[in-house]
Amino acid sequence: MEQDLEHDPEGRAGGGYRRSTGTKRGEARRRDLLDRVIRDVAVNGLVDFSLRRAARAADTTHKVLLYHFDGVDDLLRQVVVELRGRRIDGALAAAQGPEHASLADRVRSMWPVLTSDDSGQLALDQAIGLAMYDADRYGELGRGSSALYLPALLSICPEEWSDRRKQEVASMVLAVLRGFLVHWRTGGSLDGVETGFAALVRALEREQAADEPFADGPSVD
Repeated sequence: MEQDLEHDPEGRAGGGYRRSTGTKRGEARRRDLLDRVIRDVAVNGLVDFSLRRAARAADTTHKVLLYHFDGVDDLLRQVVVELRGRRIDGALAAAQGPEHASLADRVRSMWPVLTSDDSGQLALDQAIGLAMYDADRYGELGRGSSALYLPALLSICPEEWSDRRKQEVASMVLAVLRGFLVHWRTGGSLDGVETGFAALVRALEREQAADEPFADGPSVD
């Protein structure tokens, strides 16, 4: 039990760090610990993140964290995924406009959320930096971003578009927005980014105004 670890800091009671078995009680405890660490990271960022720092934030021991998480990298990944999920939820909520709102309008509504300096943004910026600095260890922090954002962008594409067209346009929007945000967060001019974003919106307006392209090439009668 987790109590054994708390009273046996060397983990001798179970012959090592035993994992939570997925019980409701264990999941509730894991969730509480994760929320505490997320609050710390949202304020202080990822610099000097460690299992011991996380334990202090969660008011527990690093051995208890190892009971619920597979090490510091696993804990870091879960923190970043949670913060990124919250950002995506906020962006999607902003994109929910009138039923027939254009894709350009929806992306335009998401932009203020993506460029805001709310809690957690510093950590998300640093996560991308870590992924670029050490791709072998932290690459998943960058790849995970695409895995979360792409479905969100696909969901706001016009329903009548083919799957291929949705995938192409959503992938383009994701790549462009990521480039804008990385440029801005690494010292670029926000004015220049805003100019580029306006061009992206115009491109989306033209795309939606165009006739549906052939999904698999022209048919042959």
